[in-house]
Amino acid sequence: MSFITTTDGTDIFYKDWGSGPPIVFHHGWPLSGDDWDAQMLFFLGQGYRVIAHDRRGHGRSAQVDGGHDMDHYAADVAALAEHLDLRDAIHVGHSTGGGEAARYVARHGQGRVARLVLISAVPPQMLKTSKNPGGLPMEAFDGLRAALAANRSRFYRELASGPFYGFNRPGATPDTAIIDNWWRQGMMGGARAHYEGIKAFSETDFSDDLAAIDVPTLVMHGDDDQVVPIADSALLSVKLLKRGGLKVYPGLSHGMLTINADAIDRDMLAFFRS
Repeated sequence: MSFITTTDGTDIFYKDWGSGPPIVFHHGWPLSGDDWDAQMLFFLGQGYRVIAHDRRGHGRSAQVDGGHDMDHYAADVAALAEHLDLRDAIHVGHSTGGGEAARYVARHGQGRVARLVLISAVPPQMLKTSKNPGGLPMEAFDGLRAALAANRSRFYRELASGPFYGFNRPGATPDTAIIDNWWRQGMMGGARAHYEGIKAFSETDFSDDLAAIDVPTLVMHGDDDQVVPIADSALLSVKLLKRGGLKVYPGLSHGMLTINADAIDRDMLAFFRS
């Protein structure tokens, strides 16, 4: 197992497979690098070097007391990129990982990043504020915190069984293997990191990060995303990006990178080769 130790003493787990142009995958909350299994195997087969880490407090990384915010998340990725001496890397972020990737590219990626992909990602900001009137109210995120604190195992099971993959939609057939794997990844991480991570993914404003990014960026989002609604995320993000493009997937869910991996991987590959 491979780890790096950051300047504040946090051990970050990562996987690094293959050779060729590097792709760095940033996972969503409260999961781990394992959520990218389908993409890592696909792009490994296409001749890419594929890298995925577990965010601090998540998966196999250290369950540390602090640093559960976007600045630390991005700095941890910067430490990994420096350790692996990554150049001209493609960064791909899903959900919370999209925010992490955007902040990394904006603040640490100069000279190291070739392209960026944001999938079902949280930027520009999820929380409803005076500057972001279309966001979700604080009560929605307080509800997530309350459910996590009361029974994290049950909460994760219900989220994966319902809105995350759209299994709560009429006619949908829940895939128990996918649900079980989501729950497994979530329960590997630490309750404190996951609890504090809700603030990180909901309250962080990424508007300045998006505006600062100067590499080609593809924004991919399902229009039936019940977790990160498209109207206040992807449709706003693409307007802030200097070199952004938008791909909307009719009827697809927040978890489309797993449920619809074939389509997502195909479109990413076309973007990488364009």
